[in-house]
Amino acid sequence: MEIKTFFFDTYALYEIAIGNRNYAPYAKNVAIVTTKLNLMELFYGLLTKYGENVADKFYNRFLPYCIGIPDEIIKRSAVFRAANKKKGFSYIDCIGYILSMELKIKFLTGDGAFENMPNVEFVK
Repeated sequence: MEIKTFFFDTYALYEIAIGNRNYAPYAKNVAIVTTKLNLMELFYGLLTKYGENVADKFYNRFLPYCIGIPDEIIKRSAVFRAANKKKGFSYIDCIGYILSMELKIKFLTGDGAFENMPNVEFVK
């Protein structure tokens, strides 16, 4: 069986954490790539809704899949954000999307601003 690799944005990580059935196919038998910035957003979202124990559990679960962010990606992400200002992307969204393009893997999200964009696996 071929294992697919995806960049999981915070939306995808959160939906897996709360058990969204639409994300069940991405919860196993896939390779995950994300960043600590995405984990920061995930931790905050889970902390405010479910408490620190749940936030810790999922932070630790996804931590092994984090990669660093090269300087060139930061610059390209800022250029991408400026070019797409009307879509309202966060800095973290831009970094993840540009990283996914660089790594030639799909960007997994349910964020409506990314729907129908190239290189996006959109799941609600």
